Amino acid sequence: MSKLTDVSKRILIGSALRSDRLTETLLPKRIALPVFASDPLSSVAYAPGEVLMVLSIAGFSAYHYGPWITLAIVVLMFTVVASYRQNVHAYPSGGGDYEVVTVNLGPRAGRTVASALLVDYVLTVAVSVTAGVDNLSSAVPFVAENKVGVALAIIALLTMMNLRGVRESGTIFAIPTYVFVAGVLIMIAWGAFRWFVLDDTMRAPSADYQVLAEQSDLAGFALLFLLLRAFSSGCAALTGVEAISNGVPAFRRPKSRNAATTLALMGGLAVTMFCGIIALALATNVKMSETPARDILIDGVPAGPDYHQDPVIAQVSAAVFGDGSPPFLLLAAATALVLFLAANTAYNGFPVLGSILAQDRLMPRQLHTRGDRLAFSNGIVLLAVAAGALVYAYDADSTRLIQLYIVGVFVSFTFSQVGMVRHWNRRLADEADPAARRRMMRSRAINAFGAFFTGLVLVVVLVTKFGHGAWVALLGMAFFYALMTGIRRHYDQVAEELALAEDEGRDEMTRPSRVHSIVLVSKIHKPTLRAIAYAKLVRSDVLEALSVNVDPEETRALRAEWNRRGIDVPLKTLDSPYREVTRPVVEYVKSLRRSSPRDVISVYIPEYVVGRWYEQLLHNQSALRLKGRLLFTPGVMVTSVPYQLESSERARLRARRRAEWSAPGAVRRGPVGSTDRHEP
Repeated sequence: MSKLTDVSKRILIGSALRSDRLTETLLPKRIALPVFASDPLSSVAYAPGEVLMVLSIAGFSAYHYGPWITLAIVVLMFTVVASYRQNVHAYPSGGGDYEVVTVNLGPRAGRTVASALLVDYVLTVAVSVTAGVDNLSSAVPFVAENKVGVALAIIALLTMMNLRGVRESGTIFAIPTYVFVAGVLIMIAWGAFRWFVLDDTMRAPSADYQVLAEQSDLAGFALLFLLLRAFSSGCAALTGVEAISNGVPAFRRPKSRNAATTLALMGGLAVTMFCGIIALALATNVKMSETPARDILIDGVPAGPDYHQDPVIAQVSAAVFGDGSPPFLLLAAATALVLFLAANTAYNGFPVLGSILAQDRLMPRQLHTRGDRLAFSNGIVLLAVAAGALVYAYDADSTRLIQLYIVGVFVSFTFSQVGMVRHWNRRLADEADPAARRRMMRSRAINAFGAFFTGLVLVVVLVTKFGHGAWVALLGMAFFYALMTGIRRHYDQVAEELALAEDEGRDEMTRPSRVHSIVLVSKIHKPTLRAIAYAKLVRSDVLEALSVNVDPEETRALRAEWNRRGIDVPLKTLDSPYREVTRPVVEYVKSLRRSSPRDVISVYIPEYVVGRWYEQLLHNQSALRLKGRLLFTPGVMVTSVPYQLESSERARLRARRRAEWSAPGAVRRGPVGSTDRHEP
């Protein structure tokens, strides 16, 4: 069965890669651009429409505010890109906003940003996939009838592709992304040529329709609020910009410079496409509405529920290329495909961030481990499950999901830029070179302006979108913050409980031994010493400690600590180029059996005993897998050496109360501790 599972796994995600081949998975800029920037690049397919739909509340006449809103979004985009170029140079380790904020503003602010980013990544997958399904549903009736199922299937497909590795998935995604970018740029260039040179009249399919104003004659504060809401909706074009700062380790050397160049290229392309689509939409008289069935009038009559409102990019493409023409069809297909692939930004950002959080003991340790293909497989699967649950809960409705969007990303933008300002302040205090100080002051000014601008936008987004669904995103952030806080508290308590004093444990290891045994060791703490002491009590003929070298630095530290404490048991280390723990141990035990078939091998596995169900998810996972494999190996005895954590005492008391209550005669006697006496 295990062989069949392994073969299926190899077919789906490919053969395993050795740890020393990690450098082969690093990305050149041409692949890194579609991998990390597909989200902001693809957002031009729906962000212009969000602006026009909000403005339509005041009627078609309000569209003349579109260029000013576009200008504000462009300034914001350039500000954010310039700010993040400072980030990737100052913090190239891949922590991104989380690292910047944690180092400069403290761990609580860092957890706030991490929770915002995690929510934003989940929403990126959900929104991108449902938006792509919406584009497909207008042309394929089956998709329209099965939106939830199709969206979940696409998430599963994207998950499998990303499990194959960052470089391989990036190569697959690069072609449609570049086709989309080239198609949009060609459309803008050809439309401008027809407009300015040929003086052609281009009209969108909805050009002759009318937009019924929901609120006419808006002025003063009401008009300002409408414009701010349109601006906040258009800011969806900035989602995913921070992913490059989280993905710096995935770039080829020089990592920081390549990441900064990719950021600049992404910003230039996104701004050009966004501005071009908005300009052509206004030139071709595109009509959009939040409630098209009621507010779009065709020959003076409401369009009705059967009316399908095409996205802005589709209407502009029809006006420029001609409805149904080959360029129109090619761009439509590329748009639908790139919206699906935009989720890839989150598939590369979420697992890396999850790994860093796991390393800081804010998420389960399993998220820190790379899988067979050197991708953070557990993080990829977790993201897919969370996004799939969101799609299912919202019935794959992109209109509802997009209202939850961009809150998290502007929280991270603002905190990150404030953190960078503090970073430069510290650097300036220690820098005496005038040229270096001028560069730092320029960088600080960029980050300070970015903090002010993104903070202002965050306020606007919260005010204008809170009642439309942004509160759900805030609730998600609070959930992740509480989850990370609880996990960190648990890991800290366990570390404190298991920590060894300098002279602790020597007396437990002085008994002679005469039984052949292997004690599995991951680190030196109380459970390890208890397992070794127990193995000695059983009188081993051969006694050795066994560790698997998954992380060379941790292995060197383990051996140094082992020698420093003078533990009188030889420590053997097994190399694991594929970062597996179970297979090297099983193969080593089998090799001992082959060399001495008549020997019995006893394997001792230290385990934590916990009292809460969710604590079991955070511990003993490797031990469970090892026991499952070793128990079926002939001639091998597996012994769990339990170490009771404090929380296990509560579980013991609960079990004792249940046992006493369910004992024979317990009902007649009444609850434990009752003072009643029942006479026969």
